[in-house]
Amino acid sequence: MTRTVDRPGPRTGRNPSRPSAQAPYARHGVGHLKGPRVALRVPAPEDVPLLFRWLNDPDAIAPWDRFEVDSFDALRDAIRDAPQDPRSLAPRFLLTLAGEGGRPIGVVGYFDSYTALETVDVWYAICLAEERGKGYGSEAVELLVDYVFSHRPVERVGATSDVENPASWKLLERLGFTREGTLRRALFHHGLWHDVAIYGLTRAEWKGSRSGPSARRGASPPA
Repeated sequence: MTRTVDRPGPRTGRNPSRPSAQAPYARHGVGHLKGPRVALRVPAPEDVPLLFRWLNDPDAIAPWDRFEVDSFDALRDAIRDAPQDPRSLAPRFLLTLAGEGGRPIGVVGYFDSYTALETVDVWYAICLAEERGKGYGSEAVELLVDYVFSHRPVERVGATSDVENPASWKLLERLGFTREGTLRRALFHHGLWHDVAIYGLTRAEWKGSRSGPSARRGASPPA
């Protein structure tokens, strides 16, 4: 996950015959996605203090990404504006447990990662250390990928991972992502340059391993 929440606005000059790239939950009114053990819901204003605490906690974000402190106002504004900005790196969904009263344990997001290419990258973070290694991240990313393919006109969903973070890239591989290459010395954190693995998954690959977008995990239909 990249820690900077401020990004340029939506791209211009796109092919007018293509569907809009606006964030789908704003367009369709989808507020949550449900899985057997986890759920994803759009952050509410009252969630911002928790997200601010998590995203400025090195124990929640480190050691696999660079750590930068965001101001409360910048994070609040980024979350508010994200539905109108497909390139926003702000959290799109709060990851909660299906039981326990919907207790939040992390965040996930997606963004248009390249100006000239039709692809969307996903990112994810289990912010509570005690909830890592239980499969919640895999289920959350599965819901998120289903959602992106269901509502975005793209043929590829991508992701990146520090090559020294096997928990992250093994999660992607379990979901069918293919390692497409390595960006050498592309991420600086903790005083060192790190290599970054590039992963991708095509729409055909995703459909081929499932009954269809949103059908397997029960994503909430557009309102």
